[in-house]
Amino acid sequence: MKALPSILNLVVAAVFGLCAGGAWAQADDRLGELLDRLGDPDTLNWEIVEQEIIQRWSISGSASADLMFTLGVEAMEAGELEDAIAYLTAVVDQAPEFAEGWNARATAYYRAGLAGPALYDLQEVLARNPQHFGALIGLGIILEDMGESDTALDAFRAAQAIHPHRPDVEGAIVRIERDLEGRAL
Repeated sequence: MKALPSILNLVVAAVFGLCAGGAWAQADDRLGELLDRLGDPDTLNWEIVEQEIIQRWSISGSASADLMFTLGVEAMEAGELEDAIAYLTAVVDQAPEFAEGWNARATAYYRAGLAGPALYDLQEVLARNPQHFGALIGLGIILEDMGESDTALDAFRAAQAIHPHRPDVEGAIVRIERDLEGRAL
C-alpha cells in the first residue's frame, strides 16, 4: 500500500519528537507537564492524567467547532456513523489545525469500515500532534488488521514511549513480537 511509507515516517517523527524533548509546539505548559507525568512509568494516577490530556486536546478554540465535535462524538457513541462523519467533517473543515477533530473522524471512519480514510485522518492527527498516543494506538490497530505487523509494532511502541501505562498497548506489543518471532522461525 502506498500510504504506508508516509505513515511510518510519521511514527518515526513522533518517536524522534519525544527524543528531542517533546516540546514540538506545546502552547499549553500544563499540557506539557501532563504529558511528562504520563510518560513517567512511576505515575500511579495515570488514568486521571490521561483524562485531563484528552480533555485539553478536545477543545478546539472555536465554540462552533467544539459544538460540532461534541455532536459528532455523541453520534458516534450512538452508532450513527454517517452523522458522526458528517459532523466531524464539518469540524475538520472549520478547524483544520484541531488534531482531535481529525482523530475523532478517523475513529468514526474505522468503525464504519473505512480503513483508508481513517489512515489518512490519523496521518493528519500525527502531523499536528506527534504525541497523540490515541492516534498512534489507532494506527497500530488498523495496520495490524491490514497485516502490516512490523509497522503496527512501530506505532504501538511509539504510543508506549508516550504512554507506558496502557495494558492494551503492552499486550499488542507482546502479541505482535510473538507473531513476528513465529514467522522468523
